[in-house]
Amino acid sequence: MKSYLEITLLPNPEVGINFLWSKVFQQIHLGLVEIQDDQGHVAVGISFPDYVTGEKYSVLGGKLRLFAQDETTISQFNVAKWLSRLSDYVHCTSIRPVPEKLTGYTIYQRDQPKTNRERLARRYAKRHNIDYETALVLYSEMVHKNITTPFIRLKSLSGNQEFCLWIKKTRVAEPLGTTFSSYGLSAVSTVPDF
Repeated sequence: MKSYLEITLLPNPEVGINFLWSKVFQQIHLGLVEIQDDQGHVAVGISFPDYVTGEKYSVLGGKLRLFAQDETTISQFNVAKWLSRLSDYVHCTSIRPVPEKLTGYTIYQRDQPKTNRERLARRYAKRHNIDYETALVLYSEMVHKNITTPFIRLKSLSGNQEFCLWIKKTRVAEPLGTTFSSYGLSAVSTVPDF
């Protein structure tokens, strides 16, 4: 990854940061869907430079970086087009070269914690063609656990359902891969950390 641009969210008293994340990330996702290849891979990865992990909760912060191997790829993405409706709430830098001095490399990947026994039971019942009550018994012993991974609440445009996109951060020593999902995330590809 040689080029990047940074998007800073500008919340205000009427528009909170979580609401902004939902709107901004929905638009970024739509833009990445448009540039994905036939296998659903994208050459643009994302990072959250203000991501903070804590014992009780974690936060994404207020910035998002888009990375690509070259300036042309980010230019083709055309972030201004995708965020034009939100121009009062975001600030985008110009495309810049990634600094020589890095603190390392990071993988940002989608995490799907098992948290809701009712949702799991509905899914199990549908997949195994059994009734909901029977499936719910299978999950009756499930212990509630607190999830500290930060997330962005999104709305599926295909199914019109809201869901949480949990984002897990892992530091690694060496750069790996250059392909990402239509969310800019990957379980194996890294982005520079600085």
